[in-house]
Amino acid sequence: MHKNKLKLLIGVMMIPLLSSCATEYRKAQKSTDNEYKYQVAMDLYQNEKWYKANNLFEQIMPAMRGTEEAEDMQFKYAYGCYNQKQYTMSSHYFKNFYQTYSRSDKAEEAMYMSAYSLKEESPREELDQSSTREAISALQGFLNRYPDSKYAPEATKIIDDLQDKLASKSYLIAKQYYQLRRWKAAMVAFENFRKDYPDSKYNEEIAYLRLESSHTLADVSTYNKKEERYQTTVKLYEGFIDKYPESTYLKSAEKLYSDALVQLEKIAKNKNS
Repeated sequence: MHKNKLKLLIGVMMIPLLSSCATEYRKAQKSTDNEYKYQVAMDLYQNEKWYKANNLFEQIMPAMRGTEEAEDMQFKYAYGCYNQKQYTMSSHYFKNFYQTYSRSDKAEEAMYMSAYSLKEESPREELDQSSTREAISALQGFLNRYPDSKYAPEATKIIDDLQDKLASKSYLIAKQYYQLRRWKAAMVAFENFRKDYPDSKYNEEIAYLRLESSHTLADVSTYNKKEERYQTTVKLYEGFIDKYPESTYLKSAEKLYSDALVQLEKIAKNKNS
């Protein structure tokens, strides 16, 4: 009961303060005094009123370019965009900051936040991953420039996470070819996946599905292509068993291998008859 009364009292006390802030903001918007606008904007920023603060910063930044306040104002403007989840804009303004103020003690943080903002734009794995690749490139650029940064461990982890997302996207695409029974395209996609993501958790499954796709492709091929494609199946099996001798797909892989040998033997008999 007492707690509810206390909350109500605090709320009542805050009303004049909020009203005062709103009044100051409206006055600052109409004012021609850039210093006054700047002070109000800084107060709004400190009170996490990002939209209003950035609105005033936009009005005065051109006029205050080259002043001592300009550097800090541009840095806060970028954070204002970030805190409003305007990640494309925050990435742009953080980048603009570290390029303009490359000697600033905030340049390192700005470069990291520019890349981190791109990471925040990275969509779900089933969607287009252009922004994910852009984020990886930006984070790697940051690590190249600041390898000993306090942000380096987090940047490295984010890159790994984003690479996993790209791997998942490629896996889904390759698996889609397989599910659509487009065996030749599936084999190419599976091989590209193996080259692009040699350490992926999906590689054992991908290797087996490539083997299965090869065998099925041979089955449905015209007679003059069957021998070459069954031979490919045999080679893929040998590579699979060498790399994954304890695979959960082992029995299924052995059946495909055995059948490929039988089919090759039949083809050889027909040639000799």
